[in-house]
Amino acid sequence: MRFTALELSGVVLVDIEPREDTRGFFARSFCREEFAAQGLNADIFQCSISFNGKRGTVRGMHYQADPHPETKLVRVTCGAIFDVVIDLRPNQPSFRRWIGVTLTAENRSALYIPPGFAHGFQTLTDGAEVFYQISDAYHSDLARGVRWNDPAFGVSWPILPPILSEQDAARPDFSG
Repeated sequence: MRFTALELSGVVLVDIEPREDTRGFFARSFCREEFAAQGLNADIFQCSISFNGKRGTVRGMHYQADPHPETKLVRVTCGAIFDVVIDLRPNQPSFRRWIGVTLTAENRSALYIPPGFAHGFQTLTDGAEVFYQISDAYHSDLARGVRWNDPAFGVSWPILPPILSEQDAARPDFSG
């Protein structure tokens, strides 16, 4: 695997290194030892799938609060998404900055997102399926989020207007 540190400290793009032959290829998409050697959290507690029928769907921007913050490894298994992370760590120089990465079933890249970041995505295709590996159990009482279009962050979404849940559309302005 290839690990590429991105502009927000702790966020890493993970690419496979396929070994090809006449049948196709084989590649590791996760290895506890390789992740640990990079200083990344290699504990996987649960895996989840998000299926999204329509292009333009936004899910996010979500995170889980202390004492159970989540590390996520996000990969697309069908279609394509614009994956976004926002730095919510007030003690970091990149506080309130965001980055967006295109993840597709074809590029097979994954995005590693440590605690302290809000995460969300917008589907670029109909039928986009997203696979999450997550470091902790989901605790509904600790589920938090910031609004997808909060001016405090200024995320440039590729498709407007988006398809949103009522909950994501109604989140208040960021107050941090």
